[in-house]
Amino acid sequence: MANTTLTADVIAKIALPILDNELGFLNSMHRAHEDEWNSTVNGYKKGDTISIRRPADFTVRSGAAMSTQDVIEGKTTLTIDQQKGVDFQFTSTDLTLKVEDMAERIIKPAMTNLANSIAQDVLNTMYKGAYNWVGTPGQSINSFSDFLKIPKRLDQMTVPSGDRNCVLSPDDFYDLIGSQTNLFAPGLVQSAYRDGDLGRLSGVSTMMTQVVPTHTVGAHGGTPAVNGASQNVTYDTAKNTWTQSLVTDGWTNSITGILKAGDVFTIANVYMVNAKTKATTNILQQFVVTADADSGASTGPATLTISPPIITSGPHQTVNAAPADNALITVMGTASTGYVQNLAWHKSAMSLAFVPMEMPAAAYGGSRKTHKNISIRLIPTYDAANDISKWRMDVLYGRKLTDPRLALRASGTA
Repeated sequence: MANTTLTADVIAKIALPILDNELGFLNSMHRAHEDEWNSTVNGYKKGDTISIRRPADFTVRSGAAMSTQDVIEGKTTLTIDQQKGVDFQFTSTDLTLKVEDMAERIIKPAMTNLANSIAQDVLNTMYKGAYNWVGTPGQSINSFSDFLKIPKRLDQMTVPSGDRNCVLSPDDFYDLIGSQTNLFAPGLVQSAYRDGDLGRLSGVSTMMTQVVPTHTVGAHGGTPAVNGASQNVTYDTAKNTWTQSLVTDGWTNSITGILKAGDVFTIANVYMVNAKTKATTNILQQFVVTADADSGASTGPATLTISPPIITSGPHQTVNAAPADNALITVMGTASTGYVQNLAWHKSAMSLAFVPMEMPAAAYGGSRKTHKNISIRLIPTYDAANDISKWRMDVLYGRKLTDPRLALRASGTA
């Protein structure tokens, strides 16, 4: 291919397909809201936030007698507030290159790093809102029976069987395939080792990524318990946040960060219910702390913001019963210890939206390109004294765990 003067248009056209390919598993997120930012209301843009309705739920009657129920829809929001970019500079000589040289030497590494940064941010957001966690923190998923706990729990959570996805850390991924190569077809093993992709495994599309987050548990201690009975709420009060406050005590006194956002715990005798039938399961309901919490003096009090809300009846019921006063709390994981957060989810759990950025009026020679709803803005400036062109490449996006009922953390077992 002949040499080409690499303009912003050319570079953007090279970069976009590479970024799309490098985003990998992020393409399994819910992306349907991106078009909403391209539309206007009475000629005005919609701003940086849209509302997303939570799914309605219903109870089923038995018999002929009609029993009407209100349709109550909660809502959440998706905000476009994440800007990431890669900045670089070229001499005029660099800018007169073969296109394939530029793509391989410069653009691909830049897009790989940008995609990894976006993926890490999205997974951090997901795990901190996911309250279901199967396995034992700190244990590797190093057997097929360990892995099967993921689809099993997804079934117990009544997550739809299609569009299930999973990402594993390198340790978990290679421990899994290394211990069970006799169970997998040779072609699947080769693909797994070569591409970090196991394909669909027990109905779950399973990949490896180096950016699986690690969560460090809060400095919890003491004998924590619920402080006060009847702390259940109604769906109407929690429908928009899917959270509530829980009053507790018995923690070690006066500790900053007694629990951290993303910590998971259970409460004695508070069990998960089947989301469809509302029948009590034999699984203790897990709760996630959505904001850092400190303990006070004297009795070690701490008021926690938790998800899911404790709803004991109706179509949105989450648990079999409200916790009793002094019901003991058990935190998953050892205090102040980090644990890998392998994740599984249904496509509808996580919303992701890329939005085209405005091109500043003074940005001469810039370019904005869109490929498969992923938009890149590229703006050059020129340092005439040193004959150097400086370029900034930006993407703008938002992410939100819009339905945490469909997300799951996963560890192995001892």
